[in-house]
Amino acid sequence: MKSPVSLAISTCPNDTFAFHAILNNRIDLQGLEFDIHLLDIQQLNAGLFVQEFDVAKASFHAAAILAERTMVLPSGSALGFGVGPLLLSSTADGISPDDPTDRQWRVLCPGQHTTATMLFRMFFSESIGAGRTIIEQRLFSDIMPELQNAAADFGVCIHEGRFTWQDQGLGCVEDLGARWEQETDSPLPLGGILVSRALTNQSPELVQTIQNVIQSSILYAQQHPDEALTSMRKHAQEFDDNVLMQHVQLYVNDWTVELGKIGRMALAKLSQKAKTAGIVDRNVAEIEVFGSGR
Repeated sequence: MKSPVSLAISTCPNDTFAFHAILNNRIDLQGLEFDIHLLDIQQLNAGLFVQEFDVAKASFHAAAILAERTMVLPSGSALGFGVGPLLLSSTADGISPDDPTDRQWRVLCPGQHTTATMLFRMFFSESIGAGRTIIEQRLFSDIMPELQNAAADFGVCIHEGRFTWQDQGLGCVEDLGARWEQETDSPLPLGGILVSRALTNQSPELVQTIQNVIQSSILYAQQHPDEALTSMRKHAQEFDDNVLMQHVQLYVNDWTVELGKIGRMALAKLSQKAKTAGIVDRNVAEIEVFGSGR
């Protein structure tokens, strides 16, 4: 494949950290040339649905739907314990979307095919099904400001907002990741690097090289965190260095370097629960990881 590999990642700190070495040519790219796009996660998901990229970060919600057209690379994923989205309320009075009401609860979610939206739909299906709760999609960075302005009742918060919501005068209804952990005894898979099956069929050797370069980039960032911080600052919504590094410490771990057996099992559980909840069609294939697992 002589043309550049179209590579799309999110602007969130864990991605700009992990891909810093690729973005800045700090490692051997093994003969590859990348056409890189930095986008919001829902833009990434949407691009994959129309086959816009060869390789791209995506929510595992989107990966579950696109399993017949894509595979997950072993490196570059965000999953773990204590990493899930938070369901926040516009006030700190302890209300929940499960509470009966004479009006509809309005809940803001960060994109139709984000894993955050999937978890909310999974755990609050009764309230949604009964019409007591309606979901409205927003750019993730707009959710907390709208809650502060009481423009909605609840919002599902991701990225740096996990560390700053208490400063905004908001309430925390539930940690959706903690609920996932309790129900599955498994780390929560948030997002990973997808590659088109067309490319894996056409040139598995190329895909293996892409995988090797991505893994090398992650390892480089872990060895040079202060240097990688420069890439994170360029794109983050939150510019406090301590918050940025908290984000990396939470979302970049051993499973980011290589999914391994536990990571693969977590993906299988996500596929199964999504199908049981009716979020993903039961006939869709299971999420598949490229190459052999450890």
